[in-house]
Amino acid sequence: MSEATAELIQLAIKEDLDGGEDITSNSTIPSDHTSVADYVTRSAGVISGLDVAIQVLHYLGISDVKAHVRDGDEVPARTLILSARGSTRKLLLAERTSLNFLTHLSGIATLTRSWVRAIEGTSCKIRDTRKTTPGWRALEKAAVRDGGGANHRLSLSDAALVKDNHIVAAGGVLKAFELVRVAHPGKEIEVEVDTLEQLEEVLPGNPDLILLDNMTPSQCSEAVARVAGRVKLEASGGITLDSALEYAKSGVDYLAIGALTHSAKALDIGLDLKMGN
Repeated sequence: MSEATAELIQLAIKEDLDGGEDITSNSTIPSDHTSVADYVTRSAGVISGLDVAIQVLHYLGISDVKAHVRDGDEVPARTLILSARGSTRKLLLAERTSLNFLTHLSGIATLTRSWVRAIEGTSCKIRDTRKTTPGWRALEKAAVRDGGGANHRLSLSDAALVKDNHIVAAGGVLKAFELVRVAHPGKEIEVEVDTLEQLEEVLPGNPDLILLDNMTPSQCSEAVARVAGRVKLEASGGITLDSALEYAKSGVDYLAIGALTHSAKALDIGLDLKMGN
């Protein structure tokens, strides 16, 4: 488990306790009471976040934990995905935090899978963006991979993406690209263009990737023809599940979909408690 994930878990438990205790569980449940907690899907979807949920349970002292599926598995409703045995108080303290991770990350994986299915039969890939929940980026990008998608850069230092505001500030698309190339010659550089004219302007610089922002599928097809395989192309902006296949068929290499992480609906997963021996 990464240090960042450990910090998220600790923060979540700290928020729940807020310097005090679980007054409901501690008032109604004896300290030596044990139970079995079954995590069960209420709706079909793709699972992600099992390892984090297990780490939540371990953090609270629940060591008897078993995963019944794997991250990336697509399961129907009423599937037992995880079970844990131990102190009832600790299981209930872990319940909301573990479910928050599981439902949110599984929701991202499930949504990603629907996008991947929408463009089946093409060579195009679905890719995420940096539109992630603060602190959750590594987990959310892992959930995208569990859903069959690909990841864009993790941080601003991983690769360069020259966008419209950089272009304005630098005085032109090619000028902005060249400044980054000189400053960071070993880094991958992607350049955003809004028009086919900008595409032609930046092509002589041989960027690693060109982002076609808010272009139509026909414009993307034209861009593919003009590039003729010299540079990878990524389409972004205004793409929906209904239009994804048309964009993919244009020949672009990637579809950048911010909704994977910022608009995914949580997968419905519940915790069913059974009394222990």
